[in-house]
Amino acid sequence: MKTRDKIIQASLELFNEHGERTITTNHIAAHLDISPGNLYYHFRNKEDIIRCIFDQYEQHLLSGFKPYHGQKVDLELLMGYFDAMFYTMWQFRFMYANLADILARDETLKQRYLKVQQAVLEQSIGVLKQLKNDGIFNIPDENIADLADTIKMIIGFWISYKLTQSSIGTISKASLYEGLLRVLMIFKSYATEDSIPTFSRLEQHFQTLAA
Repeated sequence: MKTRDKIIQASLELFNEHGERTITTNHIAAHLDISPGNLYYHFRNKEDIIRCIFDQYEQHLLSGFKPYHGQKVDLELLMGYFDAMFYTMWQFRFMYANLADILARDETLKQRYLKVQQAVLEQSIGVLKQLKNDGIFNIPDENIADLADTIKMIIGFWISYKLTQSSIGTISKASLYEGLLRVLMIFKSYATEDSIPTFSRLEQHFQTLAA
């Protein structure tokens, strides 16, 4: 692995484990046993590293919530979307935990974030429309966009919510599964009679993981 890629990977691990605010470029260099000068050869500052991590975040978001085509709507397909939610939240949990502060420091990154969030919202609306057309959801067309935005809101701020509404100091995988169960609860309320058993199986699966 190239030094630049090692720096990105190590930064992501340290940010997730200790919080982005507490980690400096000196911490990252020491963790990799390289000189700060070597790190600055590849990155100007910590914000530059975060922007590169954001490249990965953006890629996972856009690839994980694409509308499906020519596929049967079954447990496996739906679980794929929920697994994508979980992976993105876990892999980039430092960003969700400190999102407002990170974006406030970097206007360029904020504009990129807003752009990708709009793209994900449009993709999510497309998925929900497909699920309605395939008889999975019973929801008025005019409410689909709001449902997609509500789900995006839960995913985007669930980690901050857990950190501020409880005594926990770090996010666990179990607490993220709790967030997915909240999303499932909303989905299940719009499920058609035929699709309720599928959502119940999903619910049971994530309840087991949360426990």
